[in-house]
Amino acid sequence: MRAAVLHTHGEPPSHAEHPDPVAGEGFSIVRVTAAPIVPLDLLCASGTSYFGPPALPYVPGVQGVGVVEESSSVPAGTRVFFATSAGMTAGDGSFAERAAVPDVDLVALDVPVLDAAVAAIGLSGVAGWMTLTARAGMQAGERVLVLGGGGAVGQVAIGAARVLGASRVVAVVRSDASRERALAAGADEVVALSADVDELTKRLGEPAYDVVIDPVFGVAATAASRVLAPGGRLVNLGGSSGDEAVFSSSLLRSRSASVLGYTNNALTTDQRRDALTAVLQHAAVGAIKVAYETVTLAEVSTAWTRQSTSNTAGRLVLTI
Repeated sequence: MRAAVLHTHGEPPSHAEHPDPVAGEGFSIVRVTAAPIVPLDLLCASGTSYFGPPALPYVPGVQGVGVVEESSSVPAGTRVFFATSAGMTAGDGSFAERAAVPDVDLVALDVPVLDAAVAAIGLSGVAGWMTLTARAGMQAGERVLVLGGGGAVGQVAIGAARVLGASRVVAVVRSDASRERALAAGADEVVALSADVDELTKRLGEPAYDVVIDPVFGVAATAASRVLAPGGRLVNLGGSSGDEAVFSSSLLRSRSASVLGYTNNALTTDQRRDALTAVLQHAAVGAIKVAYETVTLAEVSTAWTRQSTSNTAGRLVLTI
């Protein structure tokens, strides 16, 4: 079969022939139709992740969409979203014509959303939804601030906040392109990021945000913590802008505010399936969306480089 094969850590994968996967007990063979290039793919392939360097060669791709070809538990022809552990444990991922996927990681799809759009949303959709609902406990009428509003998680969080009845949704973004994506996702207002924490705090305005969704951390998280309303909750799920932020103890205590952590890895299979299903139901009517661009599997090397340098109009999705 044709696949994107990584031969050297830190280098883009190449389009090449690769052995077909074999279905073992508890695994299904999925004919892949779409697979997103996500930050975790880049991290694992670099050989510097906390999972350790993956054995080479291997096929990256931790998420995908496709159709079940062979399975002992799922009817052939079932359209599915799936996750893999490619780059984290031994085995190949979704950047191939076929993938062997644990049955527990298959989510049947019955919504009228294009495969590429499902792939673009994927587990970012799960994170954007669950940070608001399960972790922050957002209530209708609350004000929501989304850091990294032009990213996939940010776009989902913006749309989800609107669906859940937020009275106002404000996004923080890095660039003009990110600004347009955040506005298209449904933000009421977009604030430009600043490296100066005092300047960014000023741009965010008075302390009035009940919920902050934070996939970036760093200066943006510090500024956001300063504008939390009484009882406000800041939920961190990433550190794309750094691994450290500074919080004021007196400020947090005076407002009974909370700083919370979140990871999709803590979810059960049922929680992940239910969250993705909820997001895709709203995506089907245009209420939640993630900007994306499709590229062919043969273009994987160029696409990989573009995604790693953020030289894209949104998430890049391989069509296979």
